[in-house]
Amino acid sequence: MITVPVQNESNFDLPTYATKASAGADLKAVLEAAVTLKPLERKIVPTGLKIALPEGYEAQVRPRSGLAAKFGITVLNAPGTIDADYRGEIGVILVNLSNEAFTIEPGERIAQLVVAKFEQIDWELTQELSETDRGEGGFGSTGKK
Repeated sequence: MITVPVQNESNFDLPTYATKASAGADLKAVLEAAVTLKPLERKIVPTGLKIALPEGYEAQVRPRSGLAAKFGITVLNAPGTIDADYRGEIGVILVNLSNEAFTIEPGERIAQLVVAKFEQIDWELTQELSETDRGEGGFGSTGKK
């Protein structure tokens, strides 16, 4: 477990994990009043949170499965990446992919935040890549099941 410094510029509690084994902590909408997303409309919803991740980590903003399955509300750039050197407020780009308007209430859980370790790579220019059974087989090439 890592410790992440956070500034909370809202009246809501810090993000929490729904269960002991949850990967994502729930982000809440920090709004003065309810906001309605029309079908196919997108808005950046503030969270009131600013974080300082250690180098070698990123935070990923991901959709909440319940909002997606029940209402067609998702994170447009999922997963949205928050880099370790970003110090601004975390915003969530929500989009309504349903045919009905959806209202976001202040304090509503709108997304999940997952912190992940990553490594940057050094590119090694080459003329040939190693052979594999899959080769250049792309989308759907490994079968339907």
